[in-house]
Amino acid sequence: MTADLSPAERYAAARARSARDQADATGELGRFRRLLDFELDDFQADACVALETGRGVLVAAPTGAGKTVVGEFAVHLALAQGGKTFYTTPIKALSNQKYSDLVRRHGAQSVGLLTGDSSVNADAPVVVMTTEVLRNMLYSGSTALEGLAYVVMDEVHYLADRFRGPVWEEVIIHLPEHVQLVSLSATVSNAEEFGDWLGTVRGDTAVVVSERRPVPLWQHVITAPPEPRGIPRLFDLYAGHVDPTDPGTNPPIDPDLARLFRTHGRTGGPGPRRGRGDRGYRGRGGHRPGGPQQPTRRTPRRYAVVEALDADALLPAIYFIFSRAGCAGAVEQCLRAGLRLTDAEEEAEIRRVVEQRTMTIPPEDLDVLGFWSWQHALCRGIAAHHAGMLPVFKETVEELFARGLVKVVFATETLALGINMPARSVVLEKLVKFDGTAHQPVTPGEYTQLTGRAGRRGIDVEGHAVVVDHEGLDPVALAGLASRRLYPLRSSFRPTYNMAVNLVEQVGAERAREVLETSFAQFQADRGVVDLAKQARAHAEALEGYRGAMTCSRGDVEAYVDLQRAIGDREKELTRAARGERRADAVASLEKLRRGDVVEVPTGRRRGYAVVLDPGLGDGGFDGPRPTVLTQEKQVKRLTLADTPDGVRRVTRVRIAKSFNPRRPDARRDLAASMRNALGAFADDGGREPSAARRRRTDAASDERLAALRTDLRAHPVHGCPDREDHLRWARRAATLQREHDTLVRRIEGRTGSIARTFDRTCEVLRELGYLREDDGVVTVSEPGRRLGRLYAEDDLLLAECLRQGVWDELTAAELAAAVSTVVYSARREESEPLSTVGHGTRLPAALLETERIWSEVTALEAAHRLEVTGPLDGGLVDAVHRWASGRSLETVLRGTDVAAGDFVRWCKQIIDVLDQLAAAAPGPELRRRARAAQDGVLRGVVAYSSL
Repeated sequence: MTADLSPAERYAAARARSARDQADATGELGRFRRLLDFELDDFQADACVALETGRGVLVAAPTGAGKTVVGEFAVHLALAQGGKTFYTTPIKALSNQKYSDLVRRHGAQSVGLLTGDSSVNADAPVVVMTTEVLRNMLYSGSTALEGLAYVVMDEVHYLADRFRGPVWEEVIIHLPEHVQLVSLSATVSNAEEFGDWLGTVRGDTAVVVSERRPVPLWQHVITAPPEPRGIPRLFDLYAGHVDPTDPGTNPPIDPDLARLFRTHGRTGGPGPRRGRGDRGYRGRGGHRPGGPQQPTRRTPRRYAVVEALDADALLPAIYFIFSRAGCAGAVEQCLRAGLRLTDAEEEAEIRRVVEQRTMTIPPEDLDVLGFWSWQHALCRGIAAHHAGMLPVFKETVEELFARGLVKVVFATETLALGINMPARSVVLEKLVKFDGTAHQPVTPGEYTQLTGRAGRRGIDVEGHAVVVDHEGLDPVALAGLASRRLYPLRSSFRPTYNMAVNLVEQVGAERAREVLETSFAQFQADRGVVDLAKQARAHAEALEGYRGAMTCSRGDVEAYVDLQRAIGDREKELTRAARGERRADAVASLEKLRRGDVVEVPTGRRRGYAVVLDPGLGDGGFDGPRPTVLTQEKQVKRLTLADTPDGVRRVTRVRIAKSFNPRRPDARRDLAASMRNALGAFADDGGREPSAARRRRTDAASDERLAALRTDLRAHPVHGCPDREDHLRWARRAATLQREHDTLVRRIEGRTGSIARTFDRTCEVLRELGYLREDDGVVTVSEPGRRLGRLYAEDDLLLAECLRQGVWDELTAAELAAAVSTVVYSARREESEPLSTVGHGTRLPAALLETERIWSEVTALEAAHRLEVTGPLDGGLVDAVHRWASGRSLETVLRGTDVAAGDFVRWCKQIIDVLDQLAAAAPGPELRRRARAAQDGVLRGVVAYSSL
């Protein structure tokens, strides 16, 4: 391996080994190593050395590679030095898990937990928390920041998340300078770019990248057997000579798999099914009589896939199904098939864990929670895992799976967000998933994140990623997807109202703009500007060359081109004017028509003569009347302005009987004959009057300005140059390039300072609503603005306006919780529920109407200032939350709703969080008291017993 390195690379590797050896001998890293029961990988040791020498570190490595060891070393350093470490995670589940890990290593007295609704030993030297908690500490100037030495940001690539990602950048920007930052990320293709930004805002930062998985990952496709009751077949995805740890770009696929897909069609489902549009007779067994039967492929059944994995010793497995209903249905299918993956001893241990974990759930709630069927599946080694489950159920599944007691978990993609549930195999049922609005293909980054669970370090010698054969699966495309392990990290940072008032309060408006311009979003925009600027410089150089080539010794070519352009512009102007006059004349001629008029249509597709049956004066709108006429060919047509670009000319008149029916052929024939007779008499009269459009001369030759420009052009010195056309050809190229250059410059200007401009628009909204004041050019925060600064929810401004306008002041505690649910809740469907309520007296419905009015005003103001508008309100949980906060049972609360118990608990947790913010921001003691009472009313029963 070393022989493949260049001399410079070998020298660098030798220096790194020397530094690691010295750290082992004299520093904390050596003591830390002796506490571990495994050897550190080189990338882990390199990051730890950098950390011990006082540098920040960014570690980018695959899922399961052991990045968290670097974070644990930061904890070790802080404890050894007498300082503090904050360990931050993106989700509460991961915070809880990391808290348990650190307690096992350092003891409960040294480790605390803060997750918004959980506070355990908050003054400990090591505190695990969600990133939002740390952001709130920074803005409030919390005393807990005193003595802080290290901050670990686990899963830092989460800053790409559209809704919660900006919080990560706020923390990175606002942390005190002396704090060392440990950033742990999945493998991203622009780690160096992210590291450069960290170096800009945090100081010296080491970037440590490892693309090697500690456990090799094999890629497979599993297909249904040819016979109905056979065992599914597991194929390697790649050809035999491909190294699965380094497959390269678009590696060749297994020839046997390619042959199967080439020679076998699909039925499109898990069993025999007719193709769409196939209604022909089939003989016995469903085969067409006569001719060979083409073999077909079916999607293997879920329980059969599990049986096949079990037969090949590839369990435990995580089976990703991008649907909650699909996960629950898969468990039921396995149970109906009689699948059992545990022995008697394992089943007894599962029952013991389940009893211990769920002992706090009230017995009367067990039925409504589906406890018995959930426990029955667990005892057979089968489980589901998704956001709609009760948190304590999910925690139990995670523990049992980690201990090897549950053998297969059917999960949605939420399981891939950092929770430590490694498996021997990962199964993907499909390569498309619903993103809330449409079905989208799985991206390379998502595929890497999902399959990264396969292969347990220290247990498995290899991991296995298995894709189930399904409709539309292309193994060649899958090979390209699986081999692209890197994806770029893109900032989702944007200024929020809460961020704006807190920044203005702390550092002032001007300094706030400067702070925001240090964000990763602006850093990436500026990097893009560098590339655009290179293009702009290339354009400028090319323009200089073009202008040199178009130089004429007789005169100024650009001036000559300007005259040509002016002539062209004037001709277009005259043409538009003539077109407008022509249109006005045409409309006027149609407006004068009456029933019985015989008209000539001089041009257009209806050219000829016709008699007017109905003037159509009210039918055309901007395009004028649309008369109905009978043509010389005895056809009834409706004339439009497009049919008569030069209008119509009235020629004569005929009488139309009131009883005339255009649907009768004889009536049409008689009227057409009358029209011909009238036209004959008119011809004898002789002479046609030209239409107004013909009479009006809009000839360009009569325009004095145009004539003067043409005279100037002919008199210009360049006009007589024998090389004039060559000069003009270069001039045209220069003009085209100049337009492209101008567009490029506008793009550069649009990117430069884009975050600051959004901040300015955000501040304009806040000034209009009175949250910011400006006196003598100095921007300050008002008292309502300070209350807004305590609201960190996504819809912070809407909540602040509801407080400021007092629309929730008269509500009871239960009604307040219900009102808050309309801001917090968002249904998992396209349309939100209206804010109507039944049986709540008079206060809540009126308050909800006022809340909706405020939302309309806020979104209108945001749209006027070109800001992203606040999301819609949703009344889907109003009744359920009101009943729950009023003390009703869980069965009563959920009856008649389509909300799963786990979802209800999760939304209640978020409502409690917002109620806590309202209590802190309330303008008066009474509302503060009711917000606390509402918290207590919601935080009971299964909600209180759930640790997530």
